[in-house]
Amino acid sequence: MTHHLAVVAVVFVLTVVMIMSGRGGGNFYVAALVLSGVPMHTASTTSQFILLASALMGAVVFGKARTMSLPLVLFFGGLNASLAFFGGFTAHSFGGTTLEIALAILLAIAGVAMLFPEKQAHKAAVSRFGYWNIQDGDNRYVINVWVAAPLTMATGYFSGMVGISGGSFLVPLMVVGCGVPMRIAVGTATAMLAATAFTGFLGNALHGGFDQALAIPCGAVAVIGGLIGSRLALKTKPKSLKTISGILTIVAAIFMLVKALGDT
Repeated sequence: MTHHLAVVAVVFVLTVVMIMSGRGGGNFYVAALVLSGVPMHTASTTSQFILLASALMGAVVFGKARTMSLPLVLFFGGLNASLAFFGGFTAHSFGGTTLEIALAILLAIAGVAMLFPEKQAHKAAVSRFGYWNIQDGDNRYVINVWVAAPLTMATGYFSGMVGISGGSFLVPLMVVGCGVPMRIAVGTATAMLAATAFTGFLGNALHGGFDQALAIPCGAVAVIGGLIGSRLALKTKPKSLKTISGILTIVAAIFMLVKALGDT
């Protein structure tokens, strides 16, 4: 009981911080659960359940504040969610240690990427085939479908497989690659993560690994954390949080890799 309470408390803190920066935090949830002794496949399923709970609450808040782009939610979210199901469904074809090593590598990449500044760039309309021009209020987004689609699909597949959200990559892709304002990217990513988490959770849960005694309390505090985090995000610039998250992600990657190598 004490062990579960400690895990739930950690999940609550992580949820607030991650939702604030538009990153679901699945990499942190999986790392925290695995490092606390939860089997990898159970950790992946539980992480997706936590992501679903927090992202749904965050999407409601961001939606009311109109800080999300519906076309981007449908594009990135649709591709990401569809591949997340297949990632979650095929996760049991790989050993837990393999997934831990893969997650450690992904954590390290995401952590380093978050330490680089995200520069918002204005995009002029592009009329060539494969470029999607979106006019959303006063903002124009130009999506290079040839680049964005495969990257989003790959992120979705791996996200579902290891139980993460993929927000660490999708937010920079929207901001740097599509010129989306940071605040809009955070709200849009949060809405997308709800769909990705649901399909990833479903794919994992079909193979078992859903520990109700652990997942339900974590999901409950994730709802509260998602509410608090999303409200704070509307008042806070996420740049400093992004740096902190990057450092913590790298630390989590190191711990995960050490544990994975110790299990071999």
